[in-house]
Amino acid sequence: MRYIKQFLFFIFYLSATCICTAQEEKSLAGFGIEANAFEGKVIKHTAKFHLPVPALSTGLDFNFQWKTCGKKSWQQRRRYPILGIGFTYTNYGIDSIYGRCFSIYPNIVLPLVTGKKLEWTIRIGNGIAYVTRAYSRIPMDTINNAIGSHINDYPSFMTDIRYHINNHWDVQVGGNFSHISDASYHQPNLGINLYGAHVGVKYYPVSSTPICIRRDLKPLPNRWLAQFRLTLAFDGSNAPLGPIYPIYLATGYVSKRWISKNKFFGGLDYSYHTNIYAYLLNNQFVANGTEAEHSYKSAVFAGNEFLIGRVGIVLQVGYYLHQAAQMQGKVYEKLGANLYLVQKEHGPVKELFLCGYLKTHLSVAELAEFGFGLGF
Repeated sequence: MRYIKQFLFFIFYLSATCICTAQEEKSLAGFGIEANAFEGKVIKHTAKFHLPVPALSTGLDFNFQWKTCGKKSWQQRRRYPILGIGFTYTNYGIDSIYGRCFSIYPNIVLPLVTGKKLEWTIRIGNGIAYVTRAYSRIPMDTINNAIGSHINDYPSFMTDIRYHINNHWDVQVGGNFSHISDASYHQPNLGINLYGAHVGVKYYPVSSTPICIRRDLKPLPNRWLAQFRLTLAFDGSNAPLGPIYPIYLATGYVSKRWISKNKFFGGLDYSYHTNIYAYLLNNQFVANGTEAEHSYKSAVFAGNEFLIGRVGIVLQVGYYLHQAAQMQGKVYEKLGANLYLVQKEHGPVKELFLCGYLKTHLSVAELAEFGFGLGF
């Protein structure tokens, strides 16, 4: 009940504030303030997750959103998505173990089914989170093996059934999933997965329907590109709060653009893990001199990139051809984004981008990699 009161107070306070602003600034058409109250359950996603699972987790999510109106051609191709900055407060339910989580994350809302009054949407976001409780050596923490540091990655997924009351108000109900972890930068780090349901409202101070620009867009050619990426990750040793080791990754692949707003791609992944090399060298689990050949991974992969202007949202699935000594399953996934510095239809270098991905094995994060890539 306390959360509901805070939730309603925040919405009506911002509504009153924005009404005054909207009377003076008509350019706010399409700007909206969304708030959701949610309840959920922590998932015990691995046998190593020994933490007691709270009976209930609760929280509040606020999102400041701008509905695109077609100023860029990609906005029209994506059916005028909504861009936002979200803020989430999560109370996992057992403060002495889990602490509380405060996160901020950019996000995009994509319409799946649109009607006159009802709409089905999906929101995808990723950002940074601060957790008040993390594993500590002093005083010794023998319970919390889920969170290794206070600063964590925070991917979030939400889907809503939305009802348009009028040009200023929406109400919505839906489901959500969030994950926090430091991608093994510090151990122990199993991460926390939370799924739940939410209910909320959205207020547009001026209008929920800005005037959209519609052009006669010509389809982009379904071109093929040869591409590669070089990225770097870090992984903590198996010892709690132990040393950190670099991981070197190289990726070669081909991509093909389709329906002017996606890129299908496939290729080969390679990674060399100095943490595994050090572990084998110190523990002599393999023949002397063969540590390096048991410290790399290679894989084939395929995926899709959703192009949103100069940003690409990447979903990738891979299958290992060669596993390192410490196996984590035959299949892995990557979720991340590319930020394009160069996007050209012609010339020797057609794409140059910065990139960041979270690599996981189902719901268990392995590493976070960052680097750059090229397309020819």
